[in-house]
Amino acid sequence: QNQFQVTNQVTMEGSYKNRYDVTLLINGLPLVQIELKRRGLELKEAFNQTNRYQRHSYDSSYGLFQYIQIFVVSNGVNTKYYANNKNQSFKFTSFWADKDNKKITNLSDFTKVFLEKCHISKMIAKYTVLTTKKELVVLRPYQYYAVEAIIDRVVNSNKNGYIWHTTGSGKTLTSFKASQILIDISEVYKVVFVVDRNDLDTQTIREFNSFKDGSVDTTNNTNKLVQQFSDETKLIVTTIQKLDNAITIEHHQKIMDNLKDKKIIFIFDECHRSQFGQTHKKINQYFNNKQLFGFTGTPIFKENASSNNLGKRTTAQLFDECLHKYVITDAIADENVLKFAVEYVGKYQEKKDSANEIAIDVEAIDVEELMESTQRLDKISDYILANHDRKAHSREFTAMMAVSSINVLTKYYELFKTKELAGQHNLRIATIFTYSANENDQDANGLLDEDITFENITKINSHSRDKLESYIADYNQMFGTNYTTKDSKSFYHYYRDIADRVKKREIDLLLVVNMFLTGFDSKTLNTLYVDKNLRYHGLLQAYSRTNRILNEQKSQGNIVVFRNLKKATDDAIALFSNKEANELIFMHPYEVYLQQFNQAINQLRKLTPTPSDVDNLQGEKQELSFVTSFRELMRLKNILISFADFKFEDSDMTEQIFEDFKSKYLDIYDKVKSAKEKEKVSILEDVDFELELIHRDEINVDYIIKLLARLIDSNDDQKDKIMTTVMNTLSNDPLLRSKRELIEKFIKHNLPTITDSDEVTNQFDDFWAKEKIEAFETICKEEGLMTDKLQQLINDYLFTGVKPRKDDLAKVLIKQPKILERETIITKINKKLNKFIETFVEGI
Repeated sequence: QNQFQVTNQVTMEGSYKNRYDVTLLINGLPLVQIELKRRGLELKEAFNQTNRYQRHSYDSSYGLFQYIQIFVVSNGVNTKYYANNKNQSFKFTSFWADKDNKKITNLSDFTKVFLEKCHISKMIAKYTVLTTKKELVVLRPYQYYAVEAIIDRVVNSNKNGYIWHTTGSGKTLTSFKASQILIDISEVYKVVFVVDRNDLDTQTIREFNSFKDGSVDTTNNTNKLVQQFSDETKLIVTTIQKLDNAITIEHHQKIMDNLKDKKIIFIFDECHRSQFGQTHKKINQYFNNKQLFGFTGTPIFKENASSNNLGKRTTAQLFDECLHKYVITDAIADENVLKFAVEYVGKYQEKKDSANEIAIDVEAIDVEELMESTQRLDKISDYILANHDRKAHSREFTAMMAVSSINVLTKYYELFKTKELAGQHNLRIATIFTYSANENDQDANGLLDEDITFENITKINSHSRDKLESYIADYNQMFGTNYTTKDSKSFYHYYRDIADRVKKREIDLLLVVNMFLTGFDSKTLNTLYVDKNLRYHGLLQAYSRTNRILNEQKSQGNIVVFRNLKKATDDAIALFSNKEANELIFMHPYEVYLQQFNQAINQLRKLTPTPSDVDNLQGEKQELSFVTSFRELMRLKNILISFADFKFEDSDMTEQIFEDFKSKYLDIYDKVKSAKEKEKVSILEDVDFELELIHRDEINVDYIIKLLARLIDSNDDQKDKIMTTVMNTLSNDPLLRSKRELIEKFIKHNLPTITDSDEVTNQFDDFWAKEKIEAFETICKEEGLMTDKLQQLINDYLFTGVKPRKDDLAKVLIKQPKILERETIITKINKKLNKFIETFVEGI
């Protein structure tokens, strides 16, 4: 019923003229855009090209190309697809695959399957989601097959089933899309999405509502849930506890009994909780026309089943057949989650002189007194403080620490606090717990007991509660909040606030016993410190908090273990993938990456023996070779710096030489950026320079000023080191290079007159404000611009993040130029304004 057309080499002219390779039109609208590169070229080049088209020309003419839903990029051998999303990263592109997760990468094979008319229509119409942030998300193949399997089960049978998709693979989006399609099936009365904890309940609601605002009504209590069962609400998200109340408490029966024969679909999140067997039995007995579907990243098999009053129950016993499987090895192979770098810290280390060989006991697991001794915990806290910045890439990422009990947690918290007061660190540390006892987690599975909720926080013993109250007071002082344990609602908001601040990187280290070890997703969390026994699904769930995909800088999830969990780790991986999976799931040892780093150094030096040789490269092909060689060096260094053993002295290059090469690398980047502004064609234009491997958020003007303030009170040796750091940073941080000239001016003319280090910041602020006003007035005077309108353009940029376009700049001119002069004049203004923004607005 649709009209399909194919066109190629369509040319559109916006701020630049662009020609698109292949466009698929459905009913006259360009809905699929395909960019092709020759074999051997990086797929990322095609991806970067579509990003340029979005910026330059998709909104030109009548803006028809803004209707694009899906992009496809290919170099013939590899082919990937992704949704039209202006904030996309190459990390979130996908290969298509068959039902068994075998990738379909060749362009011809991909075209036959993915671009088949009915399939591409279905992907656009049914399997693309517009989030509340107005961003398109398209399902990955394993998500597609899972939803299709559930729909087929509901339409063609009354059987149950479960989906085994590894933790971190986008389970919530899959279950949302399944729910969304199911509620449109006329025979289905309700879809009930069931979680087993209040914190997951609300997290799921927030995630569902991010896909479609208002798609879920919150169920504050059982009365509200029962009401939703009888009203027009099609999709319900609730906890297993409230569902249990609804079908067992007598005064709800009048309403619920009328619904027993209705077609109700129950979807269970993480369908293996410890008490689930009893509620599962009640649901089966109560509802006559139900179907149950479970999602899990770590199913329960005979090997990892724990007992309850119904005996040991496996996922298959509860939900019958596995409808689709996508295990951790599949996700890592597809680059949908990261590998783990596991370091075992303690005196059983075989390697001599390792930074991980510290005198803490890791074998005496049963000797509680020894394992919880202040001396042991003190050494571990010292190790964390010594290595945290390298693990978290200088606070670019956050970390969690999982410990065995509340008693141990309080000891760690107070050790860290004492060390902070002594000036040994400035980490922002927070904690939360709801356990009512201090014993070790019996199953060591990292899961909360089902009866522990935010409402019964009062059950915590008084000593633990007083401790937690004091820790929350520290938190309130740190962030200007007002939370307490004395009110369950306030404590719940405390939980929510912690979750948000970890994601925003406002908390450096979160201490937990069991909370947050399952169900918590944060792309900015990259490190887990472990001082508790974990095994099977609890171990893999906890480890998986660290391996969400974010950017090039986040190359792995770091796991630092202070107990002997090697066998437990190997057993968990064997159970949830296969016995040979270790090499796929875990990073190589430090020595392997060091060897690769030295090989990359040798490769780079064949082209450019010294940094100054970069200036003598002949043409863009040689520059491209240098860029790709040094980029590989940066990637490897990014992996190496997270290892406690890494020292530049172990490599074949000094740190200063590396910094000098980095400066030359950025010189080429600046040249390419300048060529783009002049509309010159460059083979380097679509190369991803991966500046996130260089730039760190905390390196900004404020950072430089703090270094300069230290100069005032330093001796000569210290001054030399500080100035070397300052000059390297100014040369090698992308955001600071544009400010280098002005900062050097301040260092030369203003700094020598300052005698009080506390005055450096004030003096620099005055200097910077004066320079900014002068630069602004100079642009207006030289180019004949209206100051108020130019300021408004800059304000608009600060608000939207979009730099002014040529038509906007024309309106700022006091006197309109002749037609033949217009392009030249506006280009010159655009260049000056961009330089002003880069200098005085960005990275401040």
